[in-house]
Amino acid sequence: MEYPAPYRKFSGYHGYWPITLTTVDSRFGTSDEFHQLVKEAHRKGINVILDFVSHHVHQAYPVLQVHPEWITSVDLPGNRKNIRLWDEQRLTTWFDVFLPTFDLTNPEVAQMVSDSATFWIREYNLDGFRHDAAKHVPENYWRMLNQKLNTQVVIPEGRPIFQIGETFGSRELIGSYINPGMLDAQFEFNLYWDAKNAFAMDHVSFRDLNYSLQQSFSYFGEHNLMGNITGNQDMSRFISFASGDLSFSEDDHKAGWERNIEVTDTVGYRKLASLIAFNMTIPGIPVIYYGDEFGMPGANDPDNRRMMIFDSLNKNQQYLKSTTAKLATLRNQNLALTYGDFATLKVSEKIYIYLRSYFDKAVIVVFNKDKSARTIEFTLPERFQKTPFNPAFGTAINIENGKINLALEANSFEIITN
Repeated sequence: MEYPAPYRKFSGYHGYWPITLTTVDSRFGTSDEFHQLVKEAHRKGINVILDFVSHHVHQAYPVLQVHPEWITSVDLPGNRKNIRLWDEQRLTTWFDVFLPTFDLTNPEVAQMVSDSATFWIREYNLDGFRHDAAKHVPENYWRMLNQKLNTQVVIPEGRPIFQIGETFGSRELIGSYINPGMLDAQFEFNLYWDAKNAFAMDHVSFRDLNYSLQQSFSYFGEHNLMGNITGNQDMSRFISFASGDLSFSEDDHKAGWERNIEVTDTVGYRKLASLIAFNMTIPGIPVIYYGDEFGMPGANDPDNRRMMIFDSLNKNQQYLKSTTAKLATLRNQNLALTYGDFATLKVSEKIYIYLRSYFDKAVIVVFNKDKSARTIEFTLPERFQKTPFNPAFGTAINIENGKINLALEANSFEIITN
């Protein structure tokens, strides 16, 4: 049962309440099956990154019976409980009364947990970690883990290990974990929230989103490995806001317990397509939360963790899925979208145009978030004014005197490549 009122009941289906740090959960499969899964993924050119919880365990973790001193205190002065004090007690707080937090400042505890993490990489030939609750884990642990990975895997085996963390907080806090010997990247939640507002809310200006993106560059560099997300397990689904089925002003935790959240206004699919196009074409690594590729709805946890749908998609879901696939292919095949410099060409309340360029390769991304179709004109950078361009999504474009002119539908985008 959840710690604060209204004491809603949850189960550990999500895997974040471990009672062992080195065993495959029998409900998911066997160790042999995991070996085979990773082997098959690698055969198809797919990397496998493990979602790892270093911060806490379930109270039934056997080691705690022997070493109860290996956890932080749940009791604070004044009869307060050290539970969900995310910022006030950032490195010691518990997630719930049954989820004790490891005292990772204790070298013995840090050795145990980092040994367990290294075991998974070595045993199953994994390619990296998605680290849960990274900001609640002290620096000494990250440096210990990286030393082990470098000496046991990266250097002797000559293979890189990618580590991305989950941290809710300021860009300054997020960036403090991205250093040699710590994490390679983190999820860019601040950019996501601004992108969500810009693409889901009609009255929010693209100027705000462009400013947020520039802030991201100033903290993490224009060429970075930050995870640009469509959502995650701690937030309501983007499409539920974009379609109006969730209000930005309501309690989105409560909503999922009280009513069935669906997609009643199909404009949500077009707005989500634009968000995905944005993530696929800016610097960083695009991260699609499962189900967002076709527009799965949902309020906050646990409604945002519905069972995956693999078939029988409706026409709007099929449109979004095919659009997402095309965007992924475009990104994968165009070096400008991986390594290219970024330049804003035009930004206004409803129109956003930017360029990614890599040597002679150029990709121009055009968004229209207006409720109506818009005729858009912009000037090409001088070095590309004599270059032929083609639209990736079929919009008719006219190029004349170094300018591109196109008519873009409401809540849509176009990607123009040379």
